[in-house]
Amino acid sequence: MRRARSEVHEPAGRVDPAVAPVGSDGPAGVLPEPLPGELFFLLRRVRAKFSLVSDCAETASRDFLVLDALGGQDWASQIDLAERLGINRTIMVQVIDRLEDRGEVQRTRDPGNRRQYVLSLTERGRAALGDQRLAVAERDALLTSALTRKETARLNELLALLLPASARPLVRGSENLVAQADLRLRRQGDDKLAGTGLRLRFYRPLSALAALGPCSQQQLAESLAITGPAASQLVDDLVRQQLVHRGQDPHDRRRYALEVTAPGREARAVIATAVRQLAADMTALLGPGGEDDLRALLLKVDSAAITATAP
Repeated sequence: MRRARSEVHEPAGRVDPAVAPVGSDGPAGVLPEPLPGELFFLLRRVRAKFSLVSDCAETASRDFLVLDALGGQDWASQIDLAERLGINRTIMVQVIDRLEDRGEVQRTRDPGNRRQYVLSLTERGRAALGDQRLAVAERDALLTSALTRKETARLNELLALLLPASARPLVRGSENLVAQADLRLRRQGDDKLAGTGLRLRFYRPLSALAALGPCSQQQLAESLAITGPAASQLVDDLVRQQLVHRGQDPHDRRRYALEVTAPGREARAVIATAVRQLAADMTALLGPGGEDDLRALLLKVDSAAITATAP
C-alpha cells in the first residue's frame, strides 16, 4: 500500500516531520507536560495516521476535491474554486490541466467574460467521480471504524466548522475534512509567525529538547514518536536556523548531542504565543462543548487508524 504524502502543498517527497508517525503502534510521545494547542497537534497526528492507511496519492486527493466540487455545479472562476478549496492557484492550474488531459473536465469560454473559462465535468468526469466517491466512502469507513454513525457525523460537523464557511459545502468525508482543517489551521498558525522565519512545526521538537536537555537524535525521534528520517530532516531545519546546536555526545563520540540554543529558546516562546492564539481561534470556531467533543472523537479515530495500519 502506497503511503500518501502528508503535506498538500509542500514539494514532492517532503513530509512534515513534526507529526510523521513512527508506525502503527509507535509511542505517543513522552513530553513531560501538555503542550498548548494540543488539539491542533492531535489533528495533525490523526492526519499523519490517515496518510498511512490511504493509498490515495496527494495529486489524486486534490483531483477528487475538484471533481467533487464540479459534480454539484459548473464553476465560472477557477481562482474562486481554488481559494474555496484551499489549493494554491499555480497548483490549481496543474490540477485542471491534468483533469482536462484525462477528458474529465472541460474549459468553456465564459460568454459574459471572454477572459474567463467556465469549468464543468464531462461524462467521463462524472463516471470517474462516481468511482472515486465510492473509494472515498470505503476509506472513511475504515478510518472512522471506531466511531458510531452519530459520532462520525459529529466529527465531520466539527471539522467543517474549522473551515471557511464558503468551503464547507465543497469538502465532504472525514479524510478530506481532516486534511483540509489541518491545512487551513497550519496556514493560520504560520501566518501568525509571518516575518519571523519560524514555523509552527518547530514547536514540538524545541519543547522536547528543552525538556530532555542534550540528547541524541534517536531520543528526540522517540520522544516525538516520529521516524528517524523525519527527525533528521527536522533537526537539519532547526540547525540551519541556529535554533538547535548539534554537538558531539561526550558518552559516544559516534553520535551527536542535540541542544536548544539561546535563539532556539526565544523562538520557542514566540511560537508558543502563536500556538496559544491558534488554540483560542479553534475554541471560538468550535463553540461551546465543541473542543472537548472534537478531542474525544479524534482520540477514538486515532485508535482506529492504529488498528487499520497494524500488520
